[in-house]
Amino acid sequence: MDIISSIIAREQLRNQNLTAIYLKELECLPKGSIKTKCVNGNNYYYLNYRDGKKIISKYIGKDEQSLREINEKLERRKQIESIIKKLKDELIQIKKVEAKL
Repeated sequence: MDIISSIIAREQLRNQNLTAIYLKELECLPKGSIKTKCVNGNNYYYLNYRDGKKIISKYIGKDEQSLREINEKLERRKQIESIIKKLKDELIQIKKVEAKL
C-alpha cells in the first residue's frame, strides 16, 4: 500500500503543479472573441470580451498580422482551458482513489 500511496501522492502533486503552470500562462493570454466591422468597405477588427457585466470592444486594427497573432493566442487559451478542465477531472479521480485506500 505504501507504493500505491506514494504514486498517488506524486500524481496529485504533478497535477497541482501543471494546473498552476497553466493558470499562470492563462493570465497572460487574451480572452474573448474577434469581431469584424465593415465601415465604408474597410474591415476593422475588434477583440470583444466581458469585464463583469460590461462588454469591452478593443480595437485590434486592420493589420492581418495582428489579427493572426490574436487568433493564435485565443486558440492557445482554448487549449489551456481544455487542459485545465481535464486536470481538474483527473484530480477528482485521484482524490476518489486516495479516499478508498
